[in-house]
Amino acid sequence: MSDIPDITDTERWIVETTLKERYGDPPPKLEFADAEIRLSPADRELSLCPVFFWEDSEGCHFVIFKTGENRYRCQFFYRGYQQYGTGVHEYDDLTECAVSLLQAQADHAARERGDLDT
Repeated sequence: MSDIPDITDTERWIVETTLKERYGDPPPKLEFADAEIRLSPADRELSLCPVFFWEDSEGCHFVIFKTGENRYRCQFFYRGYQQYGTGVHEYDDLTECAVSLLQAQADHAARERGDLDT
């Protein structure tokens, strides 16, 4: 059984509000699931974590893993072999996690278009 608490109404509101600010109204549909991940590279066992996920209009998928009380990890991907992060292993603030994830993806997309230097 997991010690990781489920997603709260406040956490849901934070992510929904952040998506509205980024994409306007209506934002992408926010969905919820559970994922099994290693909380530490040395772990042999997987831990069940609640996750937020959504897809933007460009086909980019976003995931925020809740890894503990006020602990979050994130990534975005286009295909299974095109996975990207923010460079921060874990956040203790959900707003910072969501904003950093969206900014990292926006920067990645701008570099791919040639709008930013690498």
